[in-house]
This record gives sequence, structure tokens and C-alpha cells, in this order.
Amino acid sequence: MTDLLEHAIERVRTLSPEAQDDVARVMLAVLDDEPGLVVLDPGEKASFAESLAQAARGEFASDERIRAIWAKHGL
Repeated sequence: MTDLLEHAIERVRTLSPEAQDDVARVMLAVLDDEPGLVVLDPGEKASFAESLAQAARGEFASDERIRAIWAKHGL
């Protein structure tokens, strides 16, 4: 094991169990041993499902609304 990897693992050991699992998921995703990098909670899944349903119904922001959002952020 390289010094850098050992240092990283020592840092991970100081994290909460939940954060350790997050790091492990990322490592496994990089190594292609796990299909997904992001794990969504039920609220996030519901939000995405609603967004997809809105898109299926053709409910998109108007060009005017998009321009207003861009202007708000200086774009």
C-alpha cells in the first residue's frame, strides 16, 4: 500500500460510520465494484420521480422564467 493511500485510510478511520460508508461507496464505484456512486434517500427519489412526471406532462419552465433566473445570477 502506498503512503498516500495509508494516509487517506487513517483519515477515514476518524470519520463517523456513515461518512466511512460514503467514502467506501466512492472507492468501490471507482473500482467498478459497485454500480452507483450516489445513493438517494427516499425524499430525493420522490423529488426525482416528480420531476420526471412533470417532464412527461410537458411542464417545463418558460423561456421568460429561464431568462429571469439567468439574469438573477448574472448569466
